[in-house]
Amino acid sequence: MSPVSQSIARKRSERRIAVRLPLRVRGRDARGFSFEEDTASENLCRSGAAFRTRFDVAIGSNLEIRIPAQGGVPRRDGQDFETQGKVVHISESPADGEKVVGVQFVGPRFQRMFRSESVY
Repeated sequence: MSPVSQSIARKRSERRIAVRLPLRVRGRDARGFSFEEDTASENLCRSGAAFRTRFDVAIGSNLEIRIPAQGGVPRRDGQDFETQGKVVHISESPADGEKVVGVQFVGPRFQRMFRSESVY
């Protein structure tokens, strides 16, 4: 584990679960241009998520995140989960040039939990 990964792991109070859920992410890239992208989570917990993006976002930037209810996560009220996230880490994906972005939810927290897909 790299020193940066160790630092991030120490700051997390909750264990992230490897689960792929559809996400719609909206915000501004590092140059200030608005973007909206459909992607999927790499992992998530109640207080944050990580996902891949082709956009260059900056640490500390705020993003709007939506997980559709029909994405295998039916909520009791049938509504999509919507929150805001603050970018807390970014890493490059060597395989495809995308970035893996980690956000901490600064709006509502995600209330559903899943078993890791690596268990199946």
